[in-house]
Amino acid sequence: MGARESISEFIEQAKTDQQLASQVRALKFDPSAKTTVMPYSRRDYYKIWVTVGTSRLHYATHTVEIPERALIFSNPRVPYSFESDGRNSGYMCIFMEEFVKGMRTESLQDSPLFKIGAKPVFFLDDHRYAVVSDLYEKILAELETTYVYRYEVIRNYINLIIHEGLKMEPALSAVKHHSASSRIASLFLELLERQFPIDSPRHALTMKKASDFATSLSVHVNHLNHAVREITGKSTTTHIADRVVAEARALLLHSDLSISEIAYCLGFEYPNYFNNFFKKNTGTTPMTLRK
Repeated sequence: MGARESISEFIEQAKTDQQLASQVRALKFDPSAKTTVMPYSRRDYYKIWVTVGTSRLHYATHTVEIPERALIFSNPRVPYSFESDGRNSGYMCIFMEEFVKGMRTESLQDSPLFKIGAKPVFFLDDHRYAVVSDLYEKILAELETTYVYRYEVIRNYINLIIHEGLKMEPALSAVKHHSASSRIASLFLELLERQFPIDSPRHALTMKKASDFATSLSVHVNHLNHAVREITGKSTTTHIADRVVAEARALLLHSDLSISEIAYCLGFEYPNYFNNFFKKNTGTTPMTLRK
């Protein structure tokens, strides 16, 4: 009986470890090592990173000049582009909100470091850099161990990095763009794509209207619509509809989700709303396509 219980506990622990391993990743990057930076296109991964070297961080309406070491917090709902000369080094950690949820009373979306409209760039003096880089080294070392509670330890280190950010004043050296249409359109398309692919009902779309994207980009919806139409020749609503239709086709043809589940995943309150939308945009019904 005792042996069976031990085996069962081992299996359960292995499942838990596998789940936690999918929720957090970290690396140290260095141009001399030609490290491949982990992808950051998933809609549910937050990112905390340190960059050492001259660079720029471009948001929809402004650019932050980074002339030195900086600690940066990234929300998956706020797109950006990063520009450097390729000689930057530093650390990176990406994680899902559920990984740190047990230690926090607020949602990361409401955190001063991650909420939409925040200025999550912090310059690091020698002391702060030593503290933060030491925490990253400990995360990397812990990921290599087989200690049964290593993910709890890593969770603690991530929260300590978050607290280091909360102690600091954000960098305010932001440069406004006088003509940001191209940048806004590009970031809108990136943010739209970041919601896909849909792989389960728990990943339902959260941004379905132009106003949702405008909020994430911290611009007025009319400004967003004007920029997208000026650069692409199509309206924001058309881009959203086209991408939803493309995802609907993929799910209908290549997934086992029911049509009702697909409708829910794509942000439709009722299946008949989805049916009408799909027929209007494709000329056929979801059921007909699936058959």
